[in-house]
Amino acid sequence: MSAEPRSLLVHARALLDGEGASSIRAWPRACALLTRQALEELLACHWGQLGWTGLTDASARSQFICLATLEDTPLTGSVIVTWVELSNACHLHAYELAPTADELLRWIEVVELFAAQVTRPPPAQS
Repeated sequence: MSAEPRSLLVHARALLDGEGASSIRAWPRACALLTRQALEELLACHWGQLGWTGLTDASARSQFICLATLEDTPLTGSVIVTWVELSNACHLHAYELAPTADELLRWIEVVELFAAQVTRPPPAQS
């Protein structure tokens, strides 16, 4: 994982743990935004590893549709659902509650699992 997604996740966890949260009224949404940005950066890294850098020019929604089509795994399903939930949490509506700490923690953990997959070296070919 490149330094930027890792840094974004560190900052998201810090907000979740209460570091600086008192100075940011909308800290749950800020945490969700940092996590979503990390996920999108990781997806760009994933396409780069596969040699499909042209996909990064597509919208995030299109990229996640491609991911679902190309890689049908339980983690891929979780990653896509997490991106949708993070996207919903990042859009402020006066009538909706901010995401809970448990939701944020679950989303961060899924992104960290995806990060571990993206940074894992490809299997050796025999």
